[in-house]
Amino acid sequence: MNIDEEFPAAATAVEEFRAIENQMSQPEVASNPDTMRKLGRRHAELAAIVEARNAYAQLMDDAEAAKEMASEDPDFEEEAKQLETQAQEAKEKLRTALIPRDPDDARDTIMEIKAGAGGEEAALFAGDLLRMYMRYAERRGWTCEIQSQNSTELGGVKDVQIAIRAKGTPAPADGVWASLKYEGGVHRVQRVPVTESQGRIQTSAAGVIVFPEADDDNDEIEVDPKDLKIDIFMSSGPGGQSVNTTYSAVRMTHIPTGIVVSMQDEKSQIQNRAAALRVLKSRLLAMKHEQEAAEAADMRHSQVRSLDRSERIRTYNFPENRIVDHRTNYKAYNLDAVLDGDLQAVIDSDIQADEEARLSQSNKQ
Repeated sequence: MNIDEEFPAAATAVEEFRAIENQMSQPEVASNPDTMRKLGRRHAELAAIVEARNAYAQLMDDAEAAKEMASEDPDFEEEAKQLETQAQEAKEKLRTALIPRDPDDARDTIMEIKAGAGGEEAALFAGDLLRMYMRYAERRGWTCEIQSQNSTELGGVKDVQIAIRAKGTPAPADGVWASLKYEGGVHRVQRVPVTESQGRIQTSAAGVIVFPEADDDNDEIEVDPKDLKIDIFMSSGPGGQSVNTTYSAVRMTHIPTGIVVSMQDEKSQIQNRAAALRVLKSRLLAMKHEQEAAEAADMRHSQVRSLDRSERIRTYNFPENRIVDHRTNYKAYNLDAVLDGDLQAVIDSDIQADEEARLSQSNKQ
């Protein structure tokens, strides 16, 4: 059977891939950064399918040629068997590549970290999580921009909002959201607090929310200025002291949904307004996708379940140097390395579990 007849979705992907390449070569498109970004994101998504399809096609051709030679010369029998095995493996890779991905995987990410119950110790742990994610981002070659932060006098973090962005247009599997969407939920820490004189281990927590960052020109989300209530106030630093003498900080409330976004780290009120609106659109985009997933009764967005911050997803045990992900039962005794940004193995356990679930769902259909 012809490969494109066996996998018609792959043939369709190849056609769309070529059409997008043709579009991107047009001067009027190439000169439009927003259009190029959208096309580039889809181009990268299709590239994985096209690559898998071409690899399978090549191995099938090579295996067929080896079979013909083996019929005349037995020395080629072993090579023919090996190529046939490789072709079957490539076939499964193509089948996996064709499973619909989360369409936001290539997007950048907004992350919020909030100290939970536990006072100063919880704030210190929230600060540890912030450093962990920033170091992980550095290892991945991503950039981090702290958009707002409310710190404590001991160096902890009451709450912080950070934008984590990839450079260029990554393939979906390498996107920021593709990895960080699993981080939403309650992160629990067990350790002896610096404020504890008796040496007793205490438990505290921090909540993490993540959502894909919307494009400035995202046509899925429209915000009517009449639906916004905007308050202006002075920026504040640790302990509440004023960090400047101008009213540049912005609190933006979306009246229909009640979503509130505060932004104070930009230099001007105009910049803070723009940043707050971008975050608001990102939250509305995440809310829209959650509703779509619920209505479709599926889990297209793996993040939906873990957006509930009442769900404990991970425990960081300092006395045992142990980290446990409760969703995948991943366990390792390298907590010090994880907090230094060596987080990939933990995230990979979530990605693998998600891929297995999507593959299982695809096989049922």
